[in-house]
Amino acid sequence: MRGRKDFGSVPAGVLTSLLGAGGVWVGALGMFGPVRAAHIGWLLPLSGVQLSLDPLGGFFMTLVGVVAVAVGLYVIGYARRGHLGRVTVSVLPLFVAAMLLVPAAASVTTFLLTWELMAVASLVLVLAEHDRPQVRSAALVYAVMTQLGFVAILIGLMVLSAAGGADRFADLRHIPRGACTAVFLLTVAGFGSKAGLVPLHAWLPRAHPEAPSPVSALMSGAMVSLGSYGICRIDLQILGPGPRWWGLTLMVFGAASALYGVVQASVATDLKRLLAYSTTENLGLITLALGAATLFAASGAHAPATIAAVAAMLHLIAHAAFKSLGFLAAGSVLAATGLRDLDRLGGLARRMPTTTTLFGIAALGACGLPLGAGFVSEWLLVQSLIHTASGHATVLALTTPLAVGAVALTTGLGVAAMVKAFGIGFLARPRSDRAAEAHEAPRTMLAGMAIPAAACLLLAVAPSVVAPALRRAVEALPAARTVQFADLGTVVRLPGLQGSIAPGVIVAGVAVAALTAAVLARWRKRRRPATAALPLWACGADDLTARMQYTATSFAEPLQRVFDDVLRPDTDIEVTHSAESRYLADKITYRTRIADAIEERCYAPVIRAVTAAAGLVRRAHPGSVHLYLAYGALGVLIVLVVAR
Repeated sequence: MRGRKDFGSVPAGVLTSLLGAGGVWVGALGMFGPVRAAHIGWLLPLSGVQLSLDPLGGFFMTLVGVVAVAVGLYVIGYARRGHLGRVTVSVLPLFVAAMLLVPAAASVTTFLLTWELMAVASLVLVLAEHDRPQVRSAALVYAVMTQLGFVAILIGLMVLSAAGGADRFADLRHIPRGACTAVFLLTVAGFGSKAGLVPLHAWLPRAHPEAPSPVSALMSGAMVSLGSYGICRIDLQILGPGPRWWGLTLMVFGAASALYGVVQASVATDLKRLLAYSTTENLGLITLALGAATLFAASGAHAPATIAAVAAMLHLIAHAAFKSLGFLAAGSVLAATGLRDLDRLGGLARRMPTTTTLFGIAALGACGLPLGAGFVSEWLLVQSLIHTASGHATVLALTTPLAVGAVALTTGLGVAAMVKAFGIGFLARPRSDRAAEAHEAPRTMLAGMAIPAAACLLLAVAPSVVAPALRRAVEALPAARTVQFADLGTVVRLPGLQGSIAPGVIVAGVAVAALTAAVLARWRKRRRPATAALPLWACGADDLTARMQYTATSFAEPLQRVFDDVLRPDTDIEVTHSAESRYLADKITYRTRIADAIEERCYAPVIRAVTAAAGLVRRAHPGSVHLYLAYGALGVLIVLVVAR
């Protein structure tokens, strides 16, 4: 069985990495060279395939390419351990190629073609393990959501092309304001669905956990970023900079997604589901930053607009790094233990030390704290929000404090979620035999994880490495062209505003403090005589057991109580009484289930209505040819009356 599953893993992994490397190279040419265009007339009827690469497209192509290189290396070792089938290793390079083509599409027709190719390839990958009912259910939800999003994008781009009188993006100019509004609403819904924004996020916590882990890393680290690319390309570049209410709309959806995603992540016990909700959280922060840039530019606050745009682009890079690393590390845990449930994991720090370290880097990046990959970008976002002068507009004075509060609350809950994932899943005592018998991932998998880990460390210590790419990408957005943000060196300074930060100095200070503490602790231990006393934190016990430590459920229980009205948990206590007396209990079982409240309240009624309508339609189709002819005649009659 393992030999059959291993079929083609090395060629598929190498091809995926080569495609990613090619995407990095071509994307760099697009960012730092002249705009390049290509037209393949025979490949698509009427319009042909039109490709062009500018700095904005090159930025996102490079982003996808780096993630693909890491995943390609990881796939070689992951498939060799029997965790990927032939369909997955065959379709994975096609999925990467489709994602690389999306930022290069230069026309409406080509963009729709590449977008749908990406969606279909990702759906096939989600369905790779279709023998499990959970996978089929997740794939069904994903298929419905992605196609509904595609319909919204299709209608929006058709309206855009008709209003602009052209198919090529470069020729779309002077769009009427009414058409701009319609296109904005439709495309934000369509691209927001792909980015996993609330309330269009229902597919993400279902599909990401059930897809193979390398696929989850590509989907969360690269594919959802292309939802942000669609908003940047269509709504902010072609139609932009846009009025104030566009920015407010993006900020509201972004803040709601960030808060709801992090609340769900903080109570999730499935490791991959937790990471999936973290994706909704971080894409929400990115959307909030893009909305802030739009709002500030429309209000005349050009310096904060540029800072917000830089924060969005930098957080896209950081999220691609730490989220792909998180899913790859979760895949290593799943391959070694067969478990995703944090309540049954633990003790992995000793059995899988390298994977534990790498996941710790990813968790630190997702927290938005110093030494993490997401710290500088979130700091820039907060700075853009608090540096808007009161004289610009009243709407800014009302909006920015709420946005700062949303970012602060998101960061705090994000820390709790990642502490739970890392502390309980990796540092605690093992809670199952599988966790106790885990073994380290092979070298190819560790090499694949080392690439995003190195990117996380670079972003935390020296974000100036990506400054040239950020500058080129931000200049492509009309909302951020007025003020240039050139100072992203050793000390990050705000353009025209008071405020600076030195990530390298912070890292050096923390390193010196940690080293000093370690030396003092070692010196004190040598001077203190050895005793047989038990450690204070053991409460007099000879040794700790897993039953004495927090589980993921108990760790999140206080937060669950705070957000009870949002989460709506379903709890049940079952008491099994003794046969001799009902006053004696043999067993007490406590169960809690936290479903997606938005999915149950918004989607369930729609699904019931569609199911009822389908039942009525089924009654109208008894199989009678005469009845069908009558339907056709009635339809023709209605058309004639309307035409008349």
